[in-house]
This record gives sequence, structure tokens and C-alpha cells, in this order.
Amino acid sequence: MQEYDHYINPRKPTVGLYVRKGAGLPDLADPNEWAFDGTAAQGELPAELVKKVEINGHAFRDMD
Repeated sequence: MQEYDHYINPRKPTVGLYVRKGAGLPDLADPNEWAFDGTAAQGELPAELVKKVEINGHAFRDMD
């Protein structure tokens, strides 16, 4: 089962960023603005979020 790394922006903790496990942060993110917050299995995430990661290499999620 695929796993995904989760990052949060401490300045905007209601926004999460997901990428494939081990992929690191995509070019669109300033690495200094994001903190690693753990890894989640595919089954723990909404199917639409997983699809976005597969298509775009990353996906944002409202954590509110």
C-alpha cells in the first residue's frame, strides 16, 4: 500500500501538504515554511486527495 508524507506550515496550521513518501517537498513549496508531520497510509486518506497526489505529485488539504 502506498504511503504519503504530510507536511504542515506552522504559520498556517490549517493547511496540510501531502506528497508520496520520500518524495520531499515539491518545487512550489519553500522548504523552510513546511515541517514534516508524519506519514499516512493510502487507506487513511480521502480517495480524492490520493488521486490529486498521483496526478500532480502533491496535494493540499484543509486540516480545519
